Amino acid sequence: MAMSFQAKQAMVAEVSDVATRAHSAVLAEYRGLTAGQMDTLRVNARQGGAYLKVIKNNLAKLALKGTEYECMTDAFVGPVILGFSMEDPGSAARVVSDFRKSNDALKVTAISFNGQLLPGEQLDRLAKLPTRDEALSQLMRAMTGPVEKLARVTREPVAQLSRTVAAVRDQKQAA
Repeated sequence: MAMSFQAKQAMVAEVSDVATRAHSAVLAEYRGLTAGQMDTLRVNARQGGAYLKVIKNNLAKLALKGTEYECMTDAFVGPVILGFSMEDPGSAARVVSDFRKSNDALKVTAISFNGQLLPGEQLDRLAKLPTRDEALSQLMRAMTGPVEKLARVTREPVAQLSRTVAAVRDQKQAA
């Protein structure tokens, strides 16, 4: 059934809005996937902080016009699904990468990160980026390391002095 003009406009506006808020985008060809597999992919995307949309190529090109994902327009060939990372830069890539492990029919054709078009082979590289919580934890570890070392260094002379005094005391008591 054909979409009405208003429905097409709404879809373009929705995808364009999502694209302006997204951290990265993944474009994959879904030819060969069953409806059940697509539903599983969509559920995984919702749980993984990604937005997935099956959209006609011309509508997708219109939606991405004026966004940092406009570089992907030449990659829209065949039946594709467009995924956006909403929580962190690697969320859509992680969802697609995990799904591809059990479904070879999903072929990643393009990735866009920071306005740069990357080939589909770079998916695992983007998927390995840390989540926001992991990045904050790494930052906190890096920030607390020097403080902890300073505390140990400043505490050691006092501890060494007390051990020396205790040793002298024990030596005098033994004599």
